[in-house]
Amino acid sequence: MTDVHTPGVHVAVTGATGFVGNILVQQLSQSGIRTLALLRDETSIPGIEWAVVGDLEQATDLASILRGSDCVVHLAGRAHVLKETEKDPLKAFTTANVDATVRLAEASAKAKVRRFIFVSTIKVNGEFTSGSPFRPDDTPNPVGAYAQTKQIAESKLKTISKATGLEVVIIRPPLVYGPGVKGNFARLMKLVEKGLYLPLGGATNKRSMVSVFNLCDLIVKCIDHPQAPGSTFLVSDGKDLSTAELVRKLATVMNRRPRLIDAPLPVIKAAMRLAGRGADVRRLFDSLQVDIQETTEKLGWNPPYTIEEGLKKCLTG
Repeated sequence: MTDVHTPGVHVAVTGATGFVGNILVQQLSQSGIRTLALLRDETSIPGIEWAVVGDLEQATDLASILRGSDCVVHLAGRAHVLKETEKDPLKAFTTANVDATVRLAEASAKAKVRRFIFVSTIKVNGEFTSGSPFRPDDTPNPVGAYAQTKQIAESKLKTISKATGLEVVIIRPPLVYGPGVKGNFARLMKLVEKGLYLPLGGATNKRSMVSVFNLCDLIVKCIDHPQAPGSTFLVSDGKDLSTAELVRKLATVMNRRPRLIDAPLPVIKAAMRLAGRGADVRRLFDSLQVDIQETTEKLGWNPPYTIEEGLKKCLTG
């Protein structure tokens, strides 16, 4: 469902074997876009050219590998870690999300790559919304090392762009779901599949999410769109759901009954905090909405898949 692009366009992708990258290289291939996967370790990707570059922050020959590419899509990085094992998490996040991004962008400019697409995170805007959805021109309010280092990387990319002429495009997705999704979304899917009763019936929050297929469609759109450079784009499926609505939709695509209990929210929240699940309270009951109007207007882009279609593809791929 992507656009037809100029023949011969050559795109290099980091994180090509990851959750998003795996879908992206498939969509690029289907769109007839020549693709080069930049890999940390030797891993064969059927139908895709690849090159082993090791750790990006230490790579020394990136420019020669990238020479001839029109665009770099940077997906690799250190994401939010539920169980931290690093002695110095901030250093680990900085190395992976800032140093590696800078090294890759500088090599891209040296190799005369035209455009650099950086997939950041909506957490650069903040953790939650109240009333008004996030917009791309909001003052950043990153919380935690992951979001903070993504915001620093965005800033450094803009500096590199001004100094070298490298076209930079930034995309900030909210929660991304799809085949192989992990974390809280995967846990919720398992609970619904088991038919367990969930005390989430009273949740009236609104959350923006994006199917990995919609996100990748937007990335492909940004590869050669003339209005993309210099912009920060927010992305979602175009419809926000409460946690209760999400459970109902998941149950429908799984052919399960949505077993929701309308328990008093103060009681549920208190019980979860007593059980040591305080962080989950906000994820389940607070809102995080994004405004994609600027994305749709500037790029002429709309999410090709509905939420229902995206959820079905979680199960079928």
